[in-house]
Amino acid sequence: MQSIKDVLDGEQYSTDLFNRKKHVTKEYQDYGLRLADKLGDRMHKSLYIKLAKEKDRVLLEIAFSFAIDYPKAEGNKGRLFMWKLKELEKERESKKNASTKS
Repeated sequence: MQSIKDVLDGEQYSTDLFNRKKHVTKEYQDYGLRLADKLGDRMHKSLYIKLAKEKDRVLLEIAFSFAIDYPKAEGNKGRLFMWKLKELEKERESKKNASTKS
């Protein structure tokens, strides 16, 4: 396992930041761009940046892990990610409503 310093100093991280045309000034922007890259959905990078800014990071991580680990998700990882995120939000909302009714 690499330390954070090694990752940030690494050539791949520096190359990725250099190749981006826009300036990344916030952490959530970087996280959203990384999600878009890893899911293979660069066309919708602004959507992932918005999700990284507004949604709970735990839900994003669970949905991302599900989409990446899904065995038959060759070209639809972004779609699978969005579906799982929606399901997780529904589940969280139903648990929240159940606890307030008790």
